[in-house]
Amino acid sequence: MRTELVSEPGDPDRPNEDFASVGLPASGQGGALVVLDGVTPPRGDYGCLHPVSWFSARLGGALTELSVSQGDLPLPEVLSLAIGRVADAHAGTCDLSHPRTPQATVVLARWSASRVEYLVLSDSALLVESPSGEVTALLDDRLSLLPRTALASDAIADATVRNKEGGFFTAAADPSVASRAVTGSLPRASVRALTALTDGAARWVERFGAGDWGGLFALVRTEGSTALVERVRDLERADARDRPGSRRGKTHDDATVVFVEL
Repeated sequence: MRTELVSEPGDPDRPNEDFASVGLPASGQGGALVVLDGVTPPRGDYGCLHPVSWFSARLGGALTELSVSQGDLPLPEVLSLAIGRVADAHAGTCDLSHPRTPQATVVLARWSASRVEYLVLSDSALLVESPSGEVTALLDDRLSLLPRTALASDAIADATVRNKEGGFFTAAADPSVASRAVTGSLPRASVRALTALTDGAARWVERFGAGDWGGLFALVRTEGSTALVERVRDLERADARDRPGSRRGKTHDDATVVFVEL
């Protein structure tokens, strides 16, 4: 098995709010990967004493430990337990009911000798490569399907679609959100490799249209995860230069890529 992990902050002066890990059980059989993209809150109070990077690290650590040590638990239960564990860690000091309490997108994959299980919540991505080289994107596309009016401002999104029925869901303080994730299982023999990435790295496909998911996977496989992030940064700089004043979110976002060849 070969693994590669790259995570780069969008701004070197700000903490990286992404989290990534690959966990291998002591038995040496199977393993798991975790990728989180912490959701940057708007300026002002968001009901919590802790930064989003703290939340991502806590939730990512819990997911890594539970997905490896509790191999018999379905991944939604793993996510539910991990969310509950982190909520308990700061419920006494923070307002976990605030719509912008620290939260994150989730990609979780776990493999054994016979199966590859997966879970995707919100707009990070998991790509699966078959032995023949075909690449399938496993996505939670609810956010991308929302009308622009629902996302016109943070206040509108928080009041109408964030962690609400008919909107989109992230891992925050409510363990029941785990039941909203996109989940499934594949035969191990049908999976040659996996690539998990936050939307900061997925911009190569989703924002800039530099290629499709198969092309992104081929780039990571042949040139490495760092090469993908570097290509994204080049595209971001060119976009900021060519479209001054246009609002397309952050110029640079935290970008994380995990590649696992089984």
